[in-house]
Amino acid sequence: MIGPTTKQRRQWDEDGFVVVEDAIKGEELKWLQSAFDRCARDAKSDWLEGVGEGTRSAAYFDIPNACEKDDVFIDIVDHPSYYGLLMDFTDGEVVLIGPQVRTLPFGPTSYSWWHPDVPQTKTLHIKLQIYVDDVGPDDGVFSYIPGSHKKDAGPFPTVRWLENMPGHHLLPGKAGTAIIFNCYGWHTAMVNRSQKQRRSIILCYATTKEDMEMNAYASISDRLTTPERKKLFRMEN
Repeated sequence: MIGPTTKQRRQWDEDGFVVVEDAIKGEELKWLQSAFDRCARDAKSDWLEGVGEGTRSAAYFDIPNACEKDDVFIDIVDHPSYYGLLMDFTDGEVVLIGPQVRTLPFGPTSYSWWHPDVPQTKTLHIKLQIYVDDVGPDDGVFSYIPGSHKKDAGPFPTVRWLENMPGHHLLPGKAGTAIIFNCYGWHTAMVNRSQKQRRSIILCYATTKEDMEMNAYASISDRLTTPERKKLFRMEN
């Protein structure tokens, strides 16, 4: 398990995010893309039905229960290209909240606005976003305000357009890029102005199991093959 470099640790502390290029690559990336294609295709009709009934958002689509559908969605949770960084940033106390295997259609608005995921009064949460395809500046790119995770950061203005937020940083990347970010920081997905959908996987982690359901991943317990992975998936204390 490889920990962060001095540069990565400094960027995490100062900016609140770290980019890991080529985190998923080669045949493993092809496997991930193929699994995403298949699972999204299988779940699309249920999503569209939900959109029509008003029970699902039309702004984005998440593949439900992805870890049950293909082992690749389990393997990326503790992938060696970035898991050592996660362990270092959480002092070894990391547990999985859950994955969001997400498709973002192109359109005139974004499904999110500038926000932190948790307030400073809560325990640290970390997210890791993996680009399944190449993502450019106009493709619904993830964006973060460097330093906004710090206790003395802000206040941040209310802006009419996402791109008007002062100090924000766009984080485009090639397929297989992983972005680790501190959830105290302000972030968003920008408007997808391209003519293609943006596919990414957002892995959500916390530093405590408090108020979380244990055995939430009981359906895949036979595929959690190590004590460390069982602990990560909240199957063991």
